[in-house]
Amino acid sequence: MKNYFKLGLLVLAVSLYSCGGGEAETETKKEESALVNPNNPNNPNNSVADEPAEEEATDEVLPSQRIDLVSIGVGPVKSVTIDEAIDEEMAAKGKTLYDQKCTACHKPDERFVGPPQKDILERRTPEWVLNMIINPDVMVKEDPLAKALFEEYKGAAMTNYNLSEEDARAILEYIRTF
Repeated sequence: MKNYFKLGLLVLAVSLYSCGGGEAETETKKEESALVNPNNPNNPNNSVADEPAEEEATDEVLPSQRIDLVSIGVGPVKSVTIDEAIDEEMAAKGKTLYDQKCTACHKPDERFVGPPQKDILERRTPEWVLNMIINPDVMVKEDPLAKALFEEYKGAAMTNYNLSEEDARAILEYIRTF
């Protein structure tokens, strides 16, 4: 009988110990958690909890808004010269092609299935744009920015219309009129 009594006391003591501690234990766990995560606002060593970490700040720029005026992408276009003045004849041909092939996914001024193209040459090189128009499959596989755009737009892949460099250049000339 004494052994049952001792065993009962032992079980009661273990139960109370494992369930006890209440708020004090919760506060201790919060402090331990804060020390493990330096961005945790409960971290006593974190005096500026509202400031985003540097890594988070760089991730805030969407690929569609990122400026890359160096990369030419992957494809046949290695170099292109664009006159300051718009070639109206080329732009007219580009408008026809754009209306047939691009408007299902793109709007000049706003996000749609794909990114807007207005002022694209302020964010990308003409070579990169042309390679994306001509060679979207390979660009998404091999170009880091094209991959990031593919992810930003939830896997909406740009259709490969097998356009010639001349047709792609006409579309780009039309996009310049936006």
